[in-house]
Formats: sequence, C-alpha cells, structure tokens
Amino acid sequence: MRVAVLVSGGVDSSLALARLAATGEHELTAYYLKIWLEDELAALGGACPWDEDLRYVRAVCAPLGVPVEVVPLQREYHQRVVQRAVTELQAGRTPSPDVYCNAEIKFGAFLDAVGDGFDRVASGHYARAVTSGGVTRLLRAPDPVKDQTYFLSRLRQEQLARIVFPIGDLDKRQVRAQAAALGLATRDRPDSQGICFLGRVPYPEFVRAYLGDRPGEIVDVDSGRVLGGHRGLWFHTIGQRKGLGLGGGPWFVVAKDLARDRLLVAHADRAGERRRASFEVGEVHWIAGSPPPGTPLTAKLRHGPTLTPCELAPALEGRLAVTLSAPDQGVAAGQVAVFYAGDECLGSGIIA
Repeated sequence: MRVAVLVSGGVDSSLALARLAATGEHELTAYYLKIWLEDELAALGGACPWDEDLRYVRAVCAPLGVPVEVVPLQREYHQRVVQRAVTELQAGRTPSPDVYCNAEIKFGAFLDAVGDGFDRVASGHYARAVTSGGVTRLLRAPDPVKDQTYFLSRLRQEQLARIVFPIGDLDKRQVRAQAAALGLATRDRPDSQGICFLGRVPYPEFVRAYLGDRPGEIVDVDSGRVLGGHRGLWFHTIGQRKGLGLGGGPWFVVAKDLARDRLLVAHADRAGERRRASFEVGEVHWIAGSPPPGTPLTAKLRHGPTLTPCELAPALEGRLAVTLSAPDQGVAAGQVAVFYAGDECLGSGIIA
C-alpha cells in the first residue's frame, strides 16, 4: 500500500512514520507541509522555524530510508484558514483555526495536491479511525488529555476513509518511550504549542498585524463601572480570565459590546451567574450521519479532556439547540462545539 505520511518534525508524526515503516508492508513517502506565513512572521520580527522542523524530519526519515518532499501550501492556508479567522475575529467571534487547518489543508488541499497517487494518508494525531459496513467512524484516543478528535471534527467521510492514525492507540508517555527505544531524533523534542502556523510568534501579535488596535473600555457588567481599557475586542474571548490587567480580581470576560467597543466583565464571585447551559450551533457537520434520536451525547466546547452530557434539538435555519447538563463559563460565538456518543466523535457545529 502506498502511504503519504504527514510529518511535522515532532515526536508524534515521527513515531507514526516509524511504526508504519516497521511493518515493511507499505511504500512510504514523508510530506512536510509548508504553511508558515513567512511574510507575516518576518514583519512581526519572528523567526520562521520550518527549516529547523525540516532538519528533524530528515534526521528521522534518512535512517528509515523514507524519501521526504516539501509541499508549499501557504496560499491555500491563507485563503481557507487565515482569512476566515480574521473575519471572525473582526466580527467579535472566537474562531478555531486548527480545526479548519485539518479539514481544509492537511486532509484537504494536501490530498488535492498529491492526487490519487496514494492509497492512504497517515498522520501523528491522537485519534482512531475504524471502518465497518462501508462507513468510517472517528474515535477518541485512549489518552484523554492528548486526544485530538476535537480538531478533526470537521473531516468529511471521504477524507476520514483515507486516513491512518498509527499512534492513535497510544498515550503520550508510550509515544515518548517508543521513540526513545527506536532512537528517533525527535524523541526529546518539546511539543509544539499554540496555533500551528505561528511558530514562536504570539497569537495576539499576529492578530494585531491584521487588525491593529481599537481601544475601548473594560466595564463591570453589573455596575456599569469602567475598570480599565483594552486594545481591541478581537484580543479577548468569552470566559477569559488572564491578561485583562485589572486589580481586585479575578475578573472574567462575559460579553462584548461591539457597538461601543466595550469588553464586559464580571467578578469571580458573580461570574457564575453568567455561565450558559444553552446555545445554538450552525454549520452543523456530521462525519458519519446524524445520531439516532435518544442517543446519549456529550460535548466539548474546546480541546481538552472534559466531556459534558448534552441534548440536541432542531432549531430555526438548520441550526441545533444545545443544552448542556452543566453551565459553562466560556460559551463564545464562533467556537466549535464537538459532539460525541461514547468514544465516537460524531461531528460538530459552530456556536452562533
């Protein structure tokens, strides 16, 4: 079987490649996707680390006898991911760029670029794909902290059917141990943090490069008292606690007043009253069909181990009304809400 392996220069994709190579059953080619926005990074004074990543990739691939190719996808990334994120931020919403990176770039534009020359594409995501009866389902990884099904929740059935997750059965500790046992060059390399295309550039600086500053007031939502100032509503999200620069806290962001450029906050002893257990999602996407009525469901509103029981009901304009079993501090428009039935990731919707 011909397999295209997505490699990033990290330990996860390195071990995914090594595990496939160890079977001796596949014809492998490693692909490094170049999506770094070099012009933007240079303008921000940040170093683009793709050359360092590529050195690690080649150090892993050479002993395994696997050829490496670089696929430039900066234009596609800018058009399909960055432009959407900037538009969402400008509208006061909270986008999830990495969710769209997987659906539109890693398993979208990349598959378009390599065409039909490969039977499967493999990646180092912590997830599992199981096919039965002609339907491929996306399942959570055993490691609840590292599980990445949240970021894969917008994949289409035809994409998922071609994907292999060679480390999907492992937790992070096992990945590190196996990489060390194999002597992989990336065995001790730290995990990447933040959004995939920014490298070491702080996310707020990237946002500022596109949208600039638009100062406004930070206001106590209950008393109307002005507590301080912010540099732009697009730097903040609902549920945020850190980085507000306010004394006498902690304070939590509970809303945005777009008309007056006001960031509305509540003190911790009152913020709980602003938590939400119900909201609507649009752009609903099911990976393998919608769940049958009565299926016990859980939801994630952000990447992490927390799953909250929920109920879904039809709403107007093709949306779904979501009711959580417990209110959440950080329900923000634009976020991706991901739905599960047991270990299966069913799909997702965008909070309206």
